[in-house]
Amino acid sequence: MNKGVIVVVVLFFGFWLFTDAAGFASAAEAATGWVWNLGQQFFSSVIDFINAL
Repeated sequence: MNKGVIVVVVLFFGFWLFTDAAGFASAAEAATGWVWNLGQQFFSSVIDFINAL
């Protein structure tokens, strides 16, 4: 990945964190919940698949 893109992304998140900390925290909480639910679904599907064998 281009280093310039990484720098722009980090600056964007840094700016967002300092200008709207509550919004950033809310978005991070929602993203964490989404990832957690996706992980639960994935492992549940793997367990169901193994049990079906």
